[in-house]
Amino acid sequence: MRFFHWSLITLCGVAAAQTTELRPINNFPLQDHGLVIRRHVESQKPFTVAGTRGIVVGQQDGQFEAWVLPVKLLSHFSIEANVQGYTVPIDVNQDASEIEVFPDHTTITYSHIAFTLRQTIFAPDEAKDGTGAVVLFQIDSIRPVDFTFRFTPEMRTMWPERGEGIPSAEWVKQGNSGFYVLHTDYPDLAGAVAMPTAQPGIMAPYQEKPRVYPLELKLHYEPKRDGSRFFPLLMAEGTTTATANTAALLAKISALNANLPQTYEEHTARYAQMLGDLTSIQTPDAGLNDDFQWAEMSIEQLRARTGDEIGLVAGYYSSGDSARPGFGWFFGRDTLYTLYAVNSFGDFTLSREALEFLIKRQRDDGKMMHEYSQTAAYTDWKSLPYMYAAADATPLFLTQMLDYVHASGDVEFLRTHRKAIEDAWHFETTHDSDGDGIYDNAQGTGWVESWPPGMPHQEIYLALLDQQASSAMAELSTLLGDNATSAAASARATELTKKIEAEYYMPASQTYAFSHNANALDHTPTIFPSVAWWNGGAGLAHPEPSFERWASHDFSTDWGLRDVAESDPLYDPISYHQGSVWPLFTGWLSLAEYRTDRPLSGYAHLMQTADQTTTQDLGAVTELLSGAYFQPFGRSTTHQLWSSSMVIMPALRGLFGIKVDALTKTVRLNPHLPADWNEANVRRLHVGSSVVDLNYRREKQQMIVRLTLVSGEPVRLAASGKEVAANGQTAAFKLPAIEVSLPHGLPLPGARTAQPKVLAENIDAHSMKLELEAQGSSTVEFKLRRNVEVKHLLADGATIVPPTNSNTGQLLVKFPTGDGYQRKTVTLRW
Repeated sequence: MRFFHWSLITLCGVAAAQTTELRPINNFPLQDHGLVIRRHVESQKPFTVAGTRGIVVGQQDGQFEAWVLPVKLLSHFSIEANVQGYTVPIDVNQDASEIEVFPDHTTITYSHIAFTLRQTIFAPDEAKDGTGAVVLFQIDSIRPVDFTFRFTPEMRTMWPERGEGIPSAEWVKQGNSGFYVLHTDYPDLAGAVAMPTAQPGIMAPYQEKPRVYPLELKLHYEPKRDGSRFFPLLMAEGTTTATANTAALLAKISALNANLPQTYEEHTARYAQMLGDLTSIQTPDAGLNDDFQWAEMSIEQLRARTGDEIGLVAGYYSSGDSARPGFGWFFGRDTLYTLYAVNSFGDFTLSREALEFLIKRQRDDGKMMHEYSQTAAYTDWKSLPYMYAAADATPLFLTQMLDYVHASGDVEFLRTHRKAIEDAWHFETTHDSDGDGIYDNAQGTGWVESWPPGMPHQEIYLALLDQQASSAMAELSTLLGDNATSAAASARATELTKKIEAEYYMPASQTYAFSHNANALDHTPTIFPSVAWWNGGAGLAHPEPSFERWASHDFSTDWGLRDVAESDPLYDPISYHQGSVWPLFTGWLSLAEYRTDRPLSGYAHLMQTADQTTTQDLGAVTELLSGAYFQPFGRSTTHQLWSSSMVIMPALRGLFGIKVDALTKTVRLNPHLPADWNEANVRRLHVGSSVVDLNYRREKQQMIVRLTLVSGEPVRLAASGKEVAANGQTAAFKLPAIEVSLPHGLPLPGARTAQPKVLAENIDAHSMKLELEAQGSSTVEFKLRRNVEVKHLLADGATIVPPTNSNTGQLLVKFPTGDGYQRKTVTLRW
């Protein structure tokens, strides 16, 4: 039956081939300026090219796997070359030399003495159904070359959909070339892979012993004939009986082939429009400016289509021999944390799409979804334990809805989804298993999914989200005209604040417990209480000792925050939940530090995340790293959704101190710019339908912020914190007479934590006190800035260089002799 089935398909394919022929494409211009990362290749470091319909993930030596979502078509793609008159076969991947990453495409250049090969990959959202990413090969050679492109056929649907077995490849001849059809054991799933003018390689006959051979596309290159052409790798899939036959697959790759220049033009225009529309920053740190835009692009690239819907997947990484590319599923909590950043940079369409994706999958009792595979629609997904496994998406949904409404002013969206909000609130407030009135882990995991002492009953993380959701529900209900629920939610928020203090605060250590279990506390010191400041509320009542410890080397590495203190017996730096570093946690703490006027440590933590944009998967931030060494986990999802969002949130809402309220057309500010920045700008800040620019400029002992309306209705500027005056278009903030700043930079790979830490900073009218720690016997240099002329500037515990009253200088701090980190207090008086 299999042979008969194939023969019919082949006949259909031959008939179609009489009218359609795949051809190389005349060179067309690729984006070559603007936002770009250029690096020498590090062969085993990853790259990701992602769009709503397809992804290519691989290593910088050019080996990759390709998905037409949700199916992995091929993997282990590699290249061999044979140059005429040069009798040694060339492993082209070993000659990978340069990688260029643009928002719209990635190019890997292979450099050999006889030829240059450029491999350009892009994943157009505009691709037709059944097609995804495209790989273009551009060749320049002094002689004719025969290239062999090898790959493993896969046709593996993303887990947990059914296994398809090993596909059977058929070469369908088409003119002087042809294409591969990848058959599965099912008539409703097949793929096609082609390269114009290429010939097939090994095609083992059925009579041969069972063995899997890589498929080969053999391309002959003639310099005079082919020097100005792209050779595209074309891929397509069919997922119904009507689209999985040879004729239908040929039609897909033929249309893709014919429309490539237009498809790329539309694709690059979309990215250009996003870069022109979304918020950007202009600071003296050009790297941070770029990191901010890369974070936006990284998030936008993690949009994925399922049916007619768009959702956000948690991230991508090579699947290896599995059927899941990193965390390539739709996640509730990942999406909800990330939408704070999306709201901040103004893509309200994406926020609505992502929220509606989650709302559609809300459980009947009001609980919000946790995980949803890209193949969930094809399985009995609800019978598996993933969809509602976590408890935190429900309170996060309520806080995110309020954040979206404040950013967008879209009260109608709120009204449209009133039932979803009320159902979520009902679930959260009726699921308290121990009667203390706080939503708990009985309804799913809070944060940790494993915990050696035993799974917690109620984490402080989840309790704090419950408190914040109650505050959010009070305001949401007011906007919905439900004053009774508003009053009840407000009262509940107040009561939860008291209960959390009563249940979790530990007077002996002046810190907060990790969890509350059957009237007993888990005293493990963790980063999780820092989420208390996520939504900008009052936070916790006794924060100072916790902030000092979080900022110290006990928690703070040179690349981010551990979730468990290094000094605790539970600490394991290579575990998932007991001591590894997550950029997510680093973002939580950075924002909390800015919101509690700890800008030196807040800036250090912001830049630890931002600087990772160019260290691994170029243009993205990885999921998690070792708590002991600067090294990502081997299974870390390298293009991770919420990791990139933690560049944007602490930057806009912390460093620039922006709080948008589109309901009142107001931007409220509390800025914390580094002392060595004289000026900075926030461009295209979205306040609902209005767009404004903000200019920050130091003028003696003031930070002057000016608002300029770009489009839309007028927007008012207000101020908080260090306010001197605000008149609607200008706000002035009084600056300290003396400020200091520290440089930033990640350590070398494999390094241990060694950089100085700022544990506490206290400034008044005539003094600055810094609690610091650094390696014993080291000397740390702070930049010193005088905003006004001061007489008799004195330093206890440090040396001022130069000692004159110039506007700038250095503060040199010599630390005591000893092993490891040593602590020192520095006090400046004037």
